[in-house]
Amino acid sequence: MTMHAVVTGSSGLVGSALVQSLTSAGHHVTRLVRRPAGSGEIQWDPTAAGFDAGSLAGIDAVVHLAGENIAAQRWTAAFKQRIRASRVQGTQALCQSLAASPRPPRVLVSASATGFYGDRGTEALDEQSSAGRGFLADTCREWEAATRPAQAAGIRVVLLRFGMILSARGGALAQMLLPFRLGLGGRVGDGEQIWSWIGLPDAVRAIRHCLTAESLSGPVNVVAPEPVANREFTRVLARVLHRPAWMPVPAFAVRWAFGEMADELLLSSARVQPRQLLESGFAFGAPTLSEALQESLRPGNPRPA
Repeated sequence: MTMHAVVTGSSGLVGSALVQSLTSAGHHVTRLVRRPAGSGEIQWDPTAAGFDAGSLAGIDAVVHLAGENIAAQRWTAAFKQRIRASRVQGTQALCQSLAASPRPPRVLVSASATGFYGDRGTEALDEQSSAGRGFLADTCREWEAATRPAQAAGIRVVLLRFGMILSARGGALAQMLLPFRLGLGGRVGDGEQIWSWIGLPDAVRAIRHCLTAESLSGPVNVVAPEPVANREFTRVLARVLHRPAWMPVPAFAVRWAFGEMADELLLSSARVQPRQLLESGFAFGAPTLSEALQESLRPGNPRPA
């Protein structure tokens, strides 16, 4: 059955791929945008207390992906506040409006991140695991809590805890490609930190699965079933690119370059499992890192189903 979905963050890496996937499948998509609205769009202010609830009446689903790019610059106190506000205040504004709608949607799929778990070493983590410590963990906890008005209104809410999303078009992988193609890639720090990742096409498929799988609510880890140590990640990437990976980046150099962000994004370790996705019958198109990297680097990709 076709649906009418509203998407925030539709110009981002995941949002743009999701909109393309939904429209290609015959679904009607309305974008929530901050600039003046054009055709098929509704303008909103994610920092406001809310907006016209009537503008969202009669829609079937909302996918909320909007938020400040956490890797856009060093984490100053002001930038960290922008990161938090763009997620927490924006989600509160959206969910208050959805709750006030005369005909609220059946489902809200709202972004979060595996940063919720903090730096946990080699501990196996699933959706029942507790929150960790640190700026990202605190932000994710508040971000998810901001969906409570929608839950209280009877909307099925799914919280997407995204891992590292692999795409040659953006994100961490895109930034790694140039040095690795030049033969200048290597492990980060000691390389033992666990990275939980997912290919962009599978991330889009997972969102669409969460929209229709009525059994899913609450946190859902959007990661592939095979997290790897950074040492293995860089080895596989170099092999896929047919380049060596002999130039490690010491932890002190990463911290000098990126400050606090280095410890929370690049040197942090979280072995996250997609238990909810697997138990609900989701099938990964690229379950191994080698498959996901090859898919990401293939010309013309991503092409989510």
